[in-house]
Amino acid sequence: MTYSDKQAVASRITWVSIWVNIGLTLLQLVVGTLARSQALIADGVHSLSDLVSDGVVLAANHGSGRGPDDEHPYGHNRYENVASLFLGVILLVVGAGMLWRGGERLLDTSQIPAVHVSALIVAMAVLVAKETLFRYMLREAQRVRSAMLVANAWHARSDAASSLVVAIGIAGNLAGWRMLDPIAAGVVGIIVGHMGWRFTWDSLQDLIDRGLSEEAIEGIRNRLLGTAGVHGIDALRTRKMGDSAVVDVHILVDSRISVSEGHYIAEQARANVMQDPLVLDVLVHVDPESDAQGTGEVALPSHAELLAAVQSLCAAHRLSVSGINPHYLEGAAELDIYLGASARFPSPAVCSAISEALQERFGLRGVRVFARVEGQAPTQVSPG
Repeated sequence: MTYSDKQAVASRITWVSIWVNIGLTLLQLVVGTLARSQALIADGVHSLSDLVSDGVVLAANHGSGRGPDDEHPYGHNRYENVASLFLGVILLVVGAGMLWRGGERLLDTSQIPAVHVSALIVAMAVLVAKETLFRYMLREAQRVRSAMLVANAWHARSDAASSLVVAIGIAGNLAGWRMLDPIAAGVVGIIVGHMGWRFTWDSLQDLIDRGLSEEAIEGIRNRLLGTAGVHGIDALRTRKMGDSAVVDVHILVDSRISVSEGHYIAEQARANVMQDPLVLDVLVHVDPESDAQGTGEVALPSHAELLAAVQSLCAAHRLSVSGINPHYLEGAAELDIYLGASARFPSPAVCSAISEALQERFGLRGVRVFARVEGQAPTQVSPG
């Protein structure tokens, strides 16, 4: 499913939720006021908060759909995290207000009025409507794999649960236990506040770069290790960006292959991981060995230093240099020297002297000299 398809689904189910909540909010507030049910009014305020949250979801869905730009190279996916955070804060505030109001009523039970039976009828109708809405929203959210839409769907389920509590409270009030109506209003406040805390906490975790689950990471690891040329994984990190994630990985390859082959393997590994629908982008770093082994390379001689020394030593023996190939492995350096083509091979003693001089000067672990007679392939002429 493309991102545009996902946006279309998000927009459709959010608008369905908006129209349902508009009807329920008006019904609950009007009937709750006329029937003198604090619990039904509290549930109506809860439905009103749903309208606000649906508006937030629509705005986030529009914002997160924008592609990368100069200021946001990874896109705008975290609009979804911010929207979920804002939704969580709204629920926390609404829940605290409901709990406070219910507590005030319980301080003076003589002021709790009898509730009209119409409040119970509306509460039951609202319960059925919200449970139906939840099942529809959750099915669609899971189909498009949207954490934001799943959060909004479970918000609808919390509405259904709170409506059940409201119905029980109203029924108790009608049976003579009048305090059950404000108690139900307080319970609704607790339910709403708990959902708000969960959304707030999860959103904050994602905004501070929470990684993917162990199961998702294991799937990415298997894709990497299934790439030809990848000998192992030295480091693997993920961080969530909305419903997607960015992957940063160090892969181990043969230490003697060319740079271009290492790059090719990295691109193949990246392509394999990008097949995961959760992955937004992958940064692959190629390591010839584990970072735990390769310590101290910064203090080793550079390519330029080695080339200057090789050219100076070879010039003293009237030898030309075609190129050098240093290897930095296990905290040490090795060097391959390629002499220019000549009519005959240079003296092995001269090549050994050059190797020993370089090893002594730079502390090299090994030096191999390759010479080439015109028309022939290079041949190693020093023991290394």
